[in-house]
Amino acid sequence: MSFDERFPKRQVQIISAPFSGGQPRGGVDEGPQHLLEAGLETVLKDLDWNPSFDGHLDFPVPESGDEPIGHVKNPRHVSSAAHKVFTHVSEAAKSGKFPLTIGGDHSIGIGTVAGVMQQYPDACVIWVDAHADINSPQGSESGNLHGCPVSFVLGHDDPLPSDDPKEANLFNWVPHCLDPSRIAYIGLRDLDKYEKNILKENHIAAFTMRHVDQYGIGKVVEMALRAINPHNKRPIHLSFDIDALDPFFAPATGTAVRGGLTWREGCYICEAIAETGNLVAMDLVEVNPHLAETEEHAKMTTNAGISLVKCALGDVLL
Repeated sequence: MSFDERFPKRQVQIISAPFSGGQPRGGVDEGPQHLLEAGLETVLKDLDWNPSFDGHLDFPVPESGDEPIGHVKNPRHVSSAAHKVFTHVSEAAKSGKFPLTIGGDHSIGIGTVAGVMQQYPDACVIWVDAHADINSPQGSESGNLHGCPVSFVLGHDDPLPSDDPKEANLFNWVPHCLDPSRIAYIGLRDLDKYEKNILKENHIAAFTMRHVDQYGIGKVVEMALRAINPHNKRPIHLSFDIDALDPFFAPATGTAVRGGLTWREGCYICEAIAETGNLVAMDLVEVNPHLAETEEHAKMTTNAGISLVKCALGDVLL
């Protein structure tokens, strides 16, 4: 199935989620605006898509503040923001549009994956990231919820450490909609012990940079897709954290880790997933222009993000 068959009106809904509450570093909330100023809408039009952009989503901090629950930081803010993203993504998907969510930190993935699953309950997920983001809130060493979104949709999140049932169950709205057999990681290279155990215990398809070195990116993508979509019939949600790329190619991001994917390897992942004809949604997150040492570094990172979106939405070299 081609994009034209799956989306005959070629409509893509740009959902801007300028949210930074899932991690401590400021500036990631400005990533969406930088992507738009770099010509994201024009790029989509040049690929014969009909983009819609209804403005940036608003994520006000709770009036009562957002004190940690145990060591979990900004829990109310993250829950509220993820729920808003969930609503907008599910509405776009149900209306026959391709949801393209630009962030913001990766905690918004709670809402994007859950939102896509409302329309495509049999969907699978390709998560391209230096990190697995599969910590539970209580298992997270830092308490930063951008490292936990996958655990919520898998149903591996525990109640928050509060005696108040309302506080303990802030994330009860999140549907446990993703089976471990339907997510594959590409580009991992910074995992803590807890995450390694979760990945192994649940037999989750996880391809680290060691696999990319050994097999090459083409074979890794093939293995990832075979693991979660063996008959090439399931819809695919692509969630791409810009820190999956090596900092040489995308330096302006919050948790950069050396030894990542090259720019071309990142583009290839997106091209190969587009070629399946099953891609139904994409996230691009963690572009943080504030962390750029120079204006050129900010521009490099933003342009890398634009290139990834282009490749995922059908751009080809020839």
